[in-house]
Amino acid sequence: MSSFISGSLSARSLAAKSMSAVSMSAMLSLLKIAAAAALAAYTAGLAVAADGTAAIPTRDIAPTGALRVAIAVGPAASTFWATRDPASGEARGVTVELAKAAAAKLNLPLQLLQYQNSGEIVAAVNGGWDISFMPADAEREKFVDQGPPYVVYESTYLVRAGSDIRAIADVDRDGIRVGAIAGTSTSRTVAKSLKHATLTTFPKPEAAAERLGQGQIDALAMGTDALIDIAKGLPGTRVLGEPVQSTGVVVTVPKNRPATRDWAAHFIEEAKADGTVRRAFDSAGFADTAVAPVQK
Repeated sequence: MSSFISGSLSARSLAAKSMSAVSMSAMLSLLKIAAAAALAAYTAGLAVAADGTAAIPTRDIAPTGALRVAIAVGPAASTFWATRDPASGEARGVTVELAKAAAAKLNLPLQLLQYQNSGEIVAAVNGGWDISFMPADAEREKFVDQGPPYVVYESTYLVRAGSDIRAIADVDRDGIRVGAIAGTSTSRTVAKSLKHATLTTFPKPEAAAERLGQGQIDALAMGTDALIDIAKGLPGTRVLGEPVQSTGVVVTVPKNRPATRDWAAHFIEEAKADGTVRRAFDSAGFADTAVAPVQK
C-alpha cells in the first residue's frame, strides 16, 4: 500500500512539474510576443538619424502625424519645378517623387503643399510645412536650414522672338525689359547684376511666359530646364547657353527643427546613393541630368 501511495504521489509530482514547465514555457512565449509587439510599435514611430545609428521619434520630424512637403508648381518641369498632370490636375515631377519617397521612408501619410514659387514656400515656413526642396540661397538662411543638394541647378535667360540678345552681356542695356519670378534666388541674382535694364517680377511663371510671348518683356530669367520647356510653346524664343546663376537644389527645413533637419539631410544622401533621386529624374524626363555627388 505504501508503495502504491508513494508511486501515486511521484506521478502527481511529475505531472505537476510537467504542467508547471508547460505553463512557464507558454508564459515566456507570450512575453516574447508582447515584447516584440511593443518593440514594433515603438520602432514604427522612430526614424534613422543623420549618423545612421541613432533613432528620432517621427513626431519630432512630422509633428502633425503626416509629412508636409512644400513644392513649387509651374507651367514647365525641371528638377525643382513640378507641373500638373493635364488629365488629373495632380502635381507631378521630381519633387513630388522625392516627397513620396520621404513619406514612405517614415511610414507616414504625405501631405503635399503646393505653391506658385519658392518665395511663397519660404513665406509659409512658420508652421506650414516640414520639409521642402529649393535652390540654395543665402537670403533664405534667415528662415530655413539648407541641407545637401540633390542636383546642380543653373539659371539663364529665355529671350523673346526677334530679340538681338545673343549673350548674357547683351541683356544689361538701357531699354531692355527683364522678367523673373518673385522671391526666387534667380530674381535676386539678376536684380544685383542689372545696372541698365529694368526688372519686373511675377508671382508665377505662367504670367511671365505670357508677357514674353506678347513681346512685353525681352528676357525671362529662370532655371534652364524650365526655360527649355517654356520655349517649346513660344516659337522663335531662344534659351541662352550661358548661366546667370549656378547653385544646388537642396532639401530645406524650417529653422529650429533640428530633428527634421538631421533626418532630411540623411534622407537626401541616402536617396542619392540608393538610386531614388536617379529614378525621380528619369521618370520626370531628366535622364541626362546628373545627380549631385553623395557628400561623405
